[in-house]
Amino acid sequence: MRLSILDQSPISSNQTPQDALNWSMKLAQAGEELGYTRYWIAEHHDLSGLACPAPEVMLSYIGANTNRIRIGSGAVLLPHYRPYKVAELFNTLATLFPNRIDLGIGRAPGGSAEAMTALSDNFIKNVGNFPALLRDLLHFLNDDFPTDTEYSKLSASPIPENPPVPWLLGTGKKSALLAAENGLPYTFGHFMSDHDGAAIIREYIDTFKPRREGQTPQVIVTVNVICGETTEKAEEVAASFLIWSLQMDKGEGHQGIPSINEAEQYKLTEKEIEKLDKVRQSMIIGNPHEVKQKLFELKTKYQADEMMINTITYLPEDRIRSYELIAKEVFSEGKHLKL
Repeated sequence: MRLSILDQSPISSNQTPQDALNWSMKLAQAGEELGYTRYWIAEHHDLSGLACPAPEVMLSYIGANTNRIRIGSGAVLLPHYRPYKVAELFNTLATLFPNRIDLGIGRAPGGSAEAMTALSDNFIKNVGNFPALLRDLLHFLNDDFPTDTEYSKLSASPIPENPPVPWLLGTGKKSALLAAENGLPYTFGHFMSDHDGAAIIREYIDTFKPRREGQTPQVIVTVNVICGETTEKAEEVAASFLIWSLQMDKGEGHQGIPSINEAEQYKLTEKEIEKLDKVRQSMIIGNPHEVKQKLFELKTKYQADEMMINTITYLPEDRIRSYELIAKEVFSEGKHLKL
């Protein structure tokens, strides 16, 4: 089974944003050493507890400090930007780091209404125009605008020998069908979707239209996972993320991910307990054997080619340790890291 990393670059209550971003780089290095297929970093704007609004900046830093692992955005939020500029950015990355760059593309705002307005005057309009923006971006990446179109003489320089690989990210049927229509690989966000993901993926596979001969549908499924040496340890570590997710829902959590001690002292109402139970149902929390079994179950359910793991903990060492334990369980030759 291929495994990959989604990094939201979380900031713990005892960290600065610089700390969080440096730990993101260390996570990518660990993923490379452990045998993960790819490392993607997300885009968020003015969200407390998340440090990265600019994946393209972090990818240049991470690419310079890794050697083999594929790196990419999870995702660039295209309605905020012009396709030409996105193509230029990722073509530059693909020129610097050949055959390693993925361009994950999304349509969510990635932040508050105020952040959305500050980034773009036309976000809502651009969301409605997303299919056309996506097509333009693909033409720029492939350098193949038809000769009778406005941009036929324009290239998103530099043109790399191996273009960035575009992936469409989503949580519902609309994004899956758009990926299929455009012959794109698709990443389904199980960790943030209430939809019937398995049915959505089946429809994506059934309606897939290859852009090039020999192209087949590809599916990544992203899930929240926390792994510990024991189930009890995993549950203990997971408390920080669970309470923080609840705080963020309430408009709190501005101090970042709470410590395990702070999380354990948080007083829950009955309604909050129900909310946390729902969050837990979409997660995988357990020891290495339990996590491996549940990952395989999800992979089979979704007909996925690859599972992408998002892990948020208070201590960054616990986060990397979780990825390490999973790798040692799933891969035949998992290595032990020295943090």
